[in-house]
Order: sequence, then structure tokens, then C-alpha cells
Amino acid sequence: MTKGIDKYSIDSTDYTIGQDNVQKWGFDVHNPVFGWSAGLIALFLVAALVMDAETAKSALDGLKWQIIGSFDWLFIWSGNIFVIFCLALIVSPLGKIRLGGHDATADYSFISWLSMLFAAGMGIGLMFWSVAEPVAYFTGWYETPLGVEANTPEAAKLALGATMFHWGLHPWAIYGVVALSLAFFAYNKGLPLSIRSIFYPLLGDRAWGWAGHVVDILAVLATLFGLATSLGLGAQQAASGIHHVFGIEAGLGLQIVVITVVTLLAVVSVIRGIDGGVKVISNINMIVAFLLLILVALIGYAITFGNIGTTLMAYVENIIPLSNPHGRDDVAWFQGWTVFYWAWWISWSPFVGMFIARVSKGRTVREFITAVLLVPTAVTLIWMSVFGGMAIDQVVNNVGQLGAKGLTDVSLAMFEMFDVLPMGTVLSFIAVVLVLVFFITSSDSGSLVIDSITAGGKVDAPVLQRIFWALMEGAIAVALLWIGGTEAIQALQAGAISTALPFTIVLLLMCVSLIMGMRTEDYKR
Repeated sequence: MTKGIDKYSIDSTDYTIGQDNVQKWGFDVHNPVFGWSAGLIALFLVAALVMDAETAKSALDGLKWQIIGSFDWLFIWSGNIFVIFCLALIVSPLGKIRLGGHDATADYSFISWLSMLFAAGMGIGLMFWSVAEPVAYFTGWYETPLGVEANTPEAAKLALGATMFHWGLHPWAIYGVVALSLAFFAYNKGLPLSIRSIFYPLLGDRAWGWAGHVVDILAVLATLFGLATSLGLGAQQAASGIHHVFGIEAGLGLQIVVITVVTLLAVVSVIRGIDGGVKVISNINMIVAFLLLILVALIGYAITFGNIGTTLMAYVENIIPLSNPHGRDDVAWFQGWTVFYWAWWISWSPFVGMFIARVSKGRTVREFITAVLLVPTAVTLIWMSVFGGMAIDQVVNNVGQLGAKGLTDVSLAMFEMFDVLPMGTVLSFIAVVLVLVFFITSSDSGSLVIDSITAGGKVDAPVLQRIFWALMEGAIAVALLWIGGTEAIQALQAGAISTALPFTIVLLLMCVSLIMGMRTEDYKR
């Protein structure tokens, strides 16, 4: 029997991990969750085949913007609550609680642990947006933060601060809430490693019924569609980079080849598991990423090192006005960028949160939150200062493609910045490799997460099952590119973001449930 907690005190539940599972054809799956998830995914693909991609994109985009416009305040205030909640846990006595119990030890070294959570969390996003986003804010490509006048010294400073705002404490607090909740209830209370387990203090044994099924099915769909979206958009960026460096035509054929290669390598990784696959690739990720960062920083050291302090001060000075959804003069920018980002992070939180939970046993709550919240924020600060600062400097001084034409193609922005630097071709080659390796990490870690949810919280499901989900992600991305190209992928992205609205409520309730659970622990020892 597993041990659990009821609404009021420590109690026991007679639910056994995997008790509702069906073992057949080499699979070991949770009966309603796997069946409904697979059925809804199949229904979506059929609808994508039948419906025109442009029509689907228009409909889902309309839903997305209606949600963003109507609930911008909810997304922003929820993000603020998650940051405050995580910071409070660091200084609270609850921070002494160790995930897995008093005598638990960490499964991974500190460096490997950080590498895995960072690579899965947003490594690929930093490659895509670290140049494009600061330039967009500085030049007013799509409005400017807080209504600052574009192409001014104030705009340059605020562009770095606003970019940091979108990639700093707030997204990692969102991930941290989900990850800590999953890890606590799985390792300290012996419940299945699944989203439903978090709500046992609120739902009791109803968590094992349809209320829990719905939460887990939503998590599977959000994770799979989010990963498929990233594979599709990332394939386009990788193809653009390959075309830029090697001159190979960046059409549909190359994009499908990129997705196929990434998917096959992800399959190899999931077969090898976390220790032999994900951990190894994540460590490679961080080595290559730091190599690229150091090279670019040394090439432009006079610019980049001075920008670290500028970015930090701009972030600190503007975090409160940027966190306020009321009475804004920059509504178009705030909804089109900040609210969009918050919805995207929330829709990704089941995937990233569960993966971080998988690799975090043995850490104290204080160590966990500090590492998940502050360390990636510090790394992102340096990364954005180096890449974003250099890109803005090129625009200001009219250097290269960015200086001459500004932001014309988001997927090419980083490569255009490299073109005018010494060893530009080498830097672009490293960047292409890094994009591909980051995608392999996202795909294999996402497959392990979906596999765990659809296996009823088991972490040792059959290898065939892991392969199934890794192939499914790639197949959906290829199918959508084949059917409707960018419009189909963007339609799927809009659908994934729309799931953020119900998940925002889920995450707020998660904070309440986590505190209820943690208060039953002996944290005064």
C-alpha cells in the first residue's frame, strides 16, 4: 500500500501505483488516461487532415487572443504569486524538508542536475530569442515595453530588462511550483508521479477518479502538443541555420529530415533512460552552450561584460512595473509578449515540472527552489546580456544585416549577428549543433514525462512505451508541417497556449495543496 494524506492530516490511501493499468502488447498503461489521450490526439490529427490549416490557425488564434485579452490580469497576477510563493518557501522552515525523507540522497551530481533541468526548461528558447527579442523591443518591431520610445538609450536598457523579465524568475517559479509539488507527493508521500497526486490533500481518494483523469489527460495533451510545436518551429530555425551556414535549401524536405534525425536520436536516448541518455545529452548541451557563450563574450568583451550590470539593473528597476497588469499604456506589447509568454510557460509546466521532479530526489526544498529559481536566472542574465547586448550594439552602430535592416527573420537573427563577428562561420556551426542537441533533450525528456503520466505514475514503464511517445511527437510535427506548414504548427501552438487558462487555476490550487501536504511533514528536526 502507498501512504498518502487526506484533507486534514496524515492518513493512508489504499491506492496502489499502477493498479488501474492494462498490460498488453508490451505496454503498461493507465486505462482511461492513455486511451483518452491517444484518442484525442488521433482526433486532432484527423481534424488537421480534414480542416484547412489556415482556417484552423484562424480559429485557434482567435481563441488564444480572446483568452489573452480577457484573462491577462489572471496570468500576470498568478505569475507574481508563484514567484512570491517560491521565495517564501526558501526562507520558511518548510525549506528544511528533504525530498524523499530525512535520509534521502541525491541521485545526480549538482552540475548534472542543473544541466538537465536547464536544458529541458528553456535552453532552446534562449537560442531562438536571445538576439531577436532584445532587438525587437529596442526597435519597436512589435511595440515597445512600457511605451518607451524605440531606438533610444532608454529603449536599449529596457529591452534587456524586459527580455530578462520574460526569461527570469517568473517562468522558473512556474516550473518550480509544479516540480516541487510532484517531487514532494511522489517521494515523501509515496503517491504516483503524476499531476493528480498533487491534489490528494484537496480531493482525497477522488484524485484517483475522473477528476484526476481529466487533470492528467490535460497534462498529456499540453505536453505533447507543446513539444510537437517546438519540434516544428525548431526544425524551421535549424533548417534556416543549416541553409545559412551550408547553403542547403531550407524547405519542407530539410525540415522533415531535421525532425526525423532529432526524433531518432531522442528514441536512442529514451531507450537508454535518464542516466544513459538524458543526463549525457544534457551535459553535452551545457558544455557546447558555455563554449558558444565564452567565445561570443570574448569576441565582444568590451560590449558584453559591461551589459551584465546594465541588464541586471534594468531587470530590478522594471520588474514591478512590468509585473503590473493594470492601467498599462503598452497593452498591445504587454498582451502580445508578456501574457503570451506566461501562458506558454504555464502550458509547458506539466512537462518541465515533472521532468525536474524526476531528477530532484534527495534535495531539500530550500536547495531545490534556490537552484531551480535563482541559478537559471543568473545564467540567463549572462546569456541575454552577451547575445542581446551585442545584437543591440550592432543595430545602434548600423553593423551587418541587423544594423541595416533590423529584425527581419526571427529564426535567422542569431546567425545574422554572427556573420559580422570573427569566426562567424564557426559560431554559426556551433549554434546549429546546439539547437539540434537542445531539441533532442526536449524530445527525450518530454517522452519520459508523457510516458510516466500515461503509465499511472510509474517511472519504469516498458521501453516500447517510451519509444511510442518519442515517435508520436516527431510524427505529429512532421504531419502538421506536411499538411499545412508553418500555419499548422502555429495553430497547434495556439491550441497549446489555450490550455494555459485551466492550468493557471490548477497551479494556484497546487500551491494550496502543497502547503497542506508539507505541513504534515516533520520539518522542525
